[in-house]
Amino acid sequence: MLLLWVSVVAALALAVLAPGAGEQRRRAAKAPNVVLVVSDSFDGRLTFHPGSQVVKLPFINFMKTRGTSFLNAYTNSPICCPSRAAMWSGLFTHLTESWNNFKGLDPNYTTWMDVMERHGYRTQKFGKLDYTSGHHSISNRVEAWTRDVAFLLRQEGRPMVNLIRNRTKVRVMERDWQNTDKAVNWLRKEAINYTEPFVIYLGLNLPHPYPSPSSGENFGSSTFHTSLYWLEKVSHDAIKIPKWSPLSEMHPVDYYSSYTKNCTGRFTKKEIKNIRAFYYAMCAETDAMLGEIILALHQLDLLQKTIVIYSSDHGELAMEHRQFYKMSMYEASAHVPLLMMGPGIKAGLQVSNVVSLVDIYPTMLDEKTEVEISKLLAEVHMASGILLEFLCLRT
Repeated sequence: MLLLWVSVVAALALAVLAPGAGEQRRRAAKAPNVVLVVSDSFDGRLTFHPGSQVVKLPFINFMKTRGTSFLNAYTNSPICCPSRAAMWSGLFTHLTESWNNFKGLDPNYTTWMDVMERHGYRTQKFGKLDYTSGHHSISNRVEAWTRDVAFLLRQEGRPMVNLIRNRTKVRVMERDWQNTDKAVNWLRKEAINYTEPFVIYLGLNLPHPYPSPSSGENFGSSTFHTSLYWLEKVSHDAIKIPKWSPLSEMHPVDYYSSYTKNCTGRFTKKEIKNIRAFYYAMCAETDAMLGEIILALHQLDLLQKTIVIYSSDHGELAMEHRQFYKMSMYEASAHVPLLMMGPGIKAGLQVSNVVSLVDIYPTMLDEKTEVEISKLLAEVHMASGILLEFLCLRT
């Protein structure tokens, strides 16, 4: 798999192998800080034209102007835990063997952040991680392989919208905002005093749909929830109503997905458009949280010294192909945003190379560290081939 960008990888000297601790700290001190923000369920096509016309995303647009954006970035698995396992390990899904949200990496696996910490970086994580397990119990993991067929065919709640009729309600997803606040406070109180560079990770749940009250917390998430404040950021005229194939003509896998996601019933065009509008509004709220991090870095005079990266674990179908959620290699589900800006990164550059979340691991490291890690990953990349993960992509 291609590295994220060949032209600027040398500038991302984010971990330096050195013979002694003192020399190691001295070299690390010259390296830039790194901030990685990863949301959930964000359709990467919204970061470039024409998708970018449907909702106002000022901070994503700021990153596009100030940095480099990748037009063909994809998840390695369109499910939360498997995709994050790939991103944190640098391993493809067939090697992590993380096939669903009940199994991820071994808790002791060496992630790219662990390597950076060993080579002089101060590190901190906030928010959603889900790369060892998607916060599910051991019972859930076992049941995933032992349930009978009738139990497997249970349905999600029917996709629906829920509006807060308040034009001043900004903080809809309270937990994400709390984690964003924690990250900002850490920057203000801790990072600003460091002589060593830091790397910070912020994981957001938005714009993942909310759990549906009728289904229960652990059953499914089929509610698209927002406020008038965010809904007004959406250009309703630009929303496209996806074309659906008749149920009788759907591929059996798609029919199965539509059935389990409770989308085989009748939906009016207004219902479909509302679901998509609410999803885009949730994306706007996500953008605002990214903005809080960018603004804090600017106010602390750290923005020019920090590489900021934004991505997502997968996309969101939002009623394309008669489905919501992810779990599909269709574009809406598999295409993720990938933007970065900071010292050494070209401004206003759009890269069309195909990249994926596994590329974050080697990209975080410089050439010397890559030599060390390549011994572990060489077999992975040789066996996989550049397009192995994308053979099933369908537009």
